[in-house]
Amino acid sequence: MSRLTKAQREQVRQMFGGRCAYCGEPLPDRWHADHREAVVRALLTKQSEDGRYKLVSGPSLYPERDVLENFMPSCPPCNISKHSMSLEVWRKWLAGHVNSLNAYHPIYRLAKKYGLIQETCAQVTFYFERVAQVVESAV
Repeated sequence: MSRLTKAQREQVRQMFGGRCAYCGEPLPDRWHADHREAVVRALLTKQSEDGRYKLVSGPSLYPERDVLENFMPSCPPCNISKHSMSLEVWRKWLAGHVNSLNAYHPIYRLAKKYGLIQETCAQVTFYFERVAQVVESAV
């Protein structure tokens, strides 16, 4: 599956009521259809007519993941942040930013000192996981 049809794209968009599967924010007009499990496309170099080389997207390393069931609606910041990480690696990467902010950003520490920011130590739970928990508890 190289591209989603308009109907498939709409089906993906409506999976979570027009919200990003990861953060839960309403999807913007230019939202992304993300592969939940990355297909990881190989990067190839190609020489253009002027002799310069450029990177181009090559074949998928996991073509079996390029199926409609593996797509999630995503806002651009979440999809770009996730890149080709698995959900568990991305979850750890996101959670690790709090330590980085505390270690390297004095403005963050100052804002925390004045009560403008409160760290919760909450686990990173994606919107699609929260929705699934609500559905399970209702059953």
